[in-house]
Amino acid sequence: MEVIAIQKSALDSLNNELKDLLELTENTTRKYTPIFREEKWLDNQEVCLMLGITKRSLQTYKDKGLLPYSRLNRKNYFKLSDVQALLQAGQPYNTYNDGFTDE
Repeated sequence: MEVIAIQKSALDSLNNELKDLLELTENTTRKYTPIFREEKWLDNQEVCLMLGITKRSLQTYKDKGLLPYSRLNRKNYFKLSDVQALLQAGQPYNTYNDGFTDE
């Protein structure tokens, strides 16, 4: 075991910086907590399973603006209500063109 000795003032300074960082993190988290409590959010895999589509098709839905999403920490999340609305619409979207089917 290695023992490192530092001055009390340095330890106090480090402790204060950690407290500030914790407060900043709590304030940021508090800002987004109501958003996540009001609505159930789904990740890519859950949406693909619900819609019965591949990840590539989901990317096309996102690219064409057919399914809104939010990005948090490099991960996409979708509102359950948006996915349900798409399901209720019967997914009338052909991802190979501009949303019109060839019927």
